[in-house]
Amino acid sequence: MDYEKTNSVLLSGTVSSSPVFSHELYGGEKFFNLVVDVQRLSGVVDSIPVTISEFLMASSKLNFDKGAPIEISGEFRSHNFEENGRSKLILSVFCKDVAERTDNLDVNQIELSGFVCKPPIFRETPFKRQINDILLAVNRPFFKKSDYIPLIAWGRNALFAKNFRVGDKVGIVGRIQSRRYNKVIDDVPYEKTAYEVSIQDITNYEEKIESHLNYDEPGLTF
Repeated sequence: MDYEKTNSVLLSGTVSSSPVFSHELYGGEKFFNLVVDVQRLSGVVDSIPVTISEFLMASSKLNFDKGAPIEISGEFRSHNFEENGRSKLILSVFCKDVAERTDNLDVNQIELSGFVCKPPIFRETPFKRQINDILLAVNRPFFKKSDYIPLIAWGRNALFAKNFRVGDKVGIVGRIQSRRYNKVIDDVPYEKTAYEVSIQDITNYEEKIESHLNYDEPGLTF
């Protein structure tokens, strides 16, 4: 991992949802949302939201229609969105460069360096699988803003992160995963999608300890 990078994403996959207008900046630059499908070695597909500038799309001269092969590099960003009086954390990959995918190899890589901003939530499933949920604050150096990225660690990586404290600086390597779940609102079931970073490798800078475990949970192949 290049520890000078605080937020770096590389995706290589297939467009599964064509660009839809998202918002416009004061200067007139428009941004669009699309979805890129990236398949894991296990065959599971992660559907990852991407935000891209109209200028970048126009200059690339690529096909952004559904089914088009694509390679995206950028940053995983967050922002808060008010919905029904509640604040919701919205996550997407902010595209900084785009190219046509030149081979059939799907890639889903993310490197983050940031600060633990909530006490980790460690738990075990009924099948004795250890899981740890971590919320990482990743600073944007030139914008005086932070992105809040949910992380999930498995097995020995979960145990390693069990004693992380708020304020600890950590670095991770992993992949972005999408997870569908059902939520009942006013007695009506809705299908929702959650996004998080599944950790493959983790470092605690505060303790100068690294964990290069490459832990492979069943069904979670990187």
